[in-house]
Amino acid sequence: MAIRAVHVPESADAAVARLAGGGWVMGGGTVVMPLVNSGAAPVTELVSLRRAGLGGVEVRDGAARIGAAATFTEVGAHPGLAFLRPALRTIASPTLRNQATVGGNLFVAQPYGDLAVCLLALEATCEIAGPDRRRDAPVADVLASGIGAGEVVVAVRVALPEPGTWHYHKAMRRRLNSAAIVTVASVTGVDGGVVASTRIALGGVAPRPVRAVSAERLMLGRPLTHEALTEAGEAARGDADPFDDAYASAWYRTRVLPVHLRRAFLP
Repeated sequence: MAIRAVHVPESADAAVARLAGGGWVMGGGTVVMPLVNSGAAPVTELVSLRRAGLGGVEVRDGAARIGAAATFTEVGAHPGLAFLRPALRTIASPTLRNQATVGGNLFVAQPYGDLAVCLLALEATCEIAGPDRRRDAPVADVLASGIGAGEVVVAVRVALPEPGTWHYHKAMRRRLNSAAIVTVASVTGVDGGVVASTRIALGGVAPRPVRAVSAERLMLGRPLTHEALTEAGEAARGDADPFDDAYASAWYRTRVLPVHLRRAFLP
């Protein structure tokens, strides 16, 4: 289908109002525009968030509010989010990071949504504007079910992890600028030599980012040893729903998952 109009509203409410007439939301366009250019987009109108005032990053009192239209480059440049820089550098190329937005990555199919994997591990909350009201929703719910018709993600809020608790590892075909075979992001606290709390999110091993709840249960109360992490990685296979693509087979993703989960904690 041919695109007949691109609307550029100047507020979130205006974007929601415009969506009432149909069309697709477009953030940076790194996902939408390839579909448009190939003729695969089943819409004739786009609603761009470029001027809707949804950019920006605020960090204060141990928490961050990241505008849905903030780019990966903008997030990585903020000193308060320095812990995310190694993860962001593994995503696509600098050119794409200048365009790709935080909100858009929530709706990207695996194995490309690596920032969404991080947000899941951080237990982020999405601020959502809709035709009738504004609401908050856990990022886990948005990743699992999407958002309602006519709604727009306005921002994402996260609590910053305590020093030493953030872990990230991504296995890919190239050192940089490649989709994930397996991505692991975790916020894990250790007290008295054993794991006191842990959240582990996986990417590349299911159609959407998933929590490795089986691995989390096995790790609690145990030290971060090679043995414990290997067992946790094997348990995490039960949380995965792997797939075949040009980067790896479902069998391979399942096979190497324990190795890469362990490497997230013991490089």
